[in-house]
Amino acid sequence: MLGRSPDGGRVYVGRVLECAWRLPQVYASVVAGRLAPWRAERIAEATRPLCPEAAAFVDRQLFNATGVGWAQLERLIAEAVIRFDPERYEAERAAASDHRYVEVGAPDTNGLVSIDGLLDAADGADLDDAISRRATLLGRLGNEASLDVRRSQALGDLARNDLTLDLGPDAAPARRAVLNLHITDTTLAGSNPVGRWDQTPISAEQIREWLAQPCMSVLVRPVIDVAGHVPVTAYEIPDRHRQQVELRDHTCRFPYCTRPAMRCDLDHARPHNRGGPTCPCNLVPLCRRHHRAKTHSTWRYQVTQIGTYVWRSPSGFRFEVNHRGTHQHDRADDADDPEPGVYRQQPDTH
Repeated sequence: MLGRSPDGGRVYVGRVLECAWRLPQVYASVVAGRLAPWRAERIAEATRPLCPEAAAFVDRQLFNATGVGWAQLERLIAEAVIRFDPERYEAERAAASDHRYVEVGAPDTNGLVSIDGLLDAADGADLDDAISRRATLLGRLGNEASLDVRRSQALGDLARNDLTLDLGPDAAPARRAVLNLHITDTTLAGSNPVGRWDQTPISAEQIREWLAQPCMSVLVRPVIDVAGHVPVTAYEIPDRHRQQVELRDHTCRFPYCTRPAMRCDLDHARPHNRGGPTCPCNLVPLCRRHHRAKTHSTWRYQVTQIGTYVWRSPSGFRFEVNHRGTHQHDRADDADDPEPGVYRQQPDTH
């Protein structure tokens, strides 16, 4: 009847039951034709191990799963486990930590070795930051090798420097890598189990462990209002504006693009030479490719509200992009074609 093997049929029926009983909004989207059945199957397979409360949380968040990528779904499921099944999360985290390692392979015939490893996220951030700074320094000192080659050389330099140091108990430097952890007083007190490292949900227990390490130097920055308006007259974008936009939007705001905002250009939604302010409300992160597409083609977008953008493609299709992902709308009429970056309603920048 289903045209599947017995094992495949059992798996399929299990996914259908998961949708029908534990993911009613996802199931309703399939019945209404808004969500492809294969996507619903993937979601159901991911939520089957969750407790009922966690599955219901995921279902509530996936009001329109057509705009949710798999990386975003994985983060959502991780947050659900932290919130509703913290004991399982901590057990899985402890088990995963036991698999950390660093392995240096045997030299090949070209005198090169491969390195593989699995590190604590904070250790990995420290290592990447140290390698990047040393590779940049090598370039400034005249090393003309590519960035990738300089990074490999930087790792060797760090190792050789370590061998010459007196690593007594008083010699360990404090960490200097910047971890953008979003926490509240309730997170540290224990009543809110979820904090964030950029977009990734992190358990409050993991954050407390990092902050308690003797080599950790903690800097508490002032709270940033991601919806605040602080315009400046210059075209150049202040660092505080860039940080605010990165925290607000996280990624390039072109449909379906996932490039991190910290690696993007900031586009003036209303051009600066046409009266657009240099203000977070008028700045949109676009990766270089999509910035060029907006500038040199007929892709257009509207800022419908802070953090929500409606794009119109050259063929007339519309896409709404916000913190929940990308959602395709009906095809637009020519009369709906906006000027580049125009607002439907101008924000109050005062």
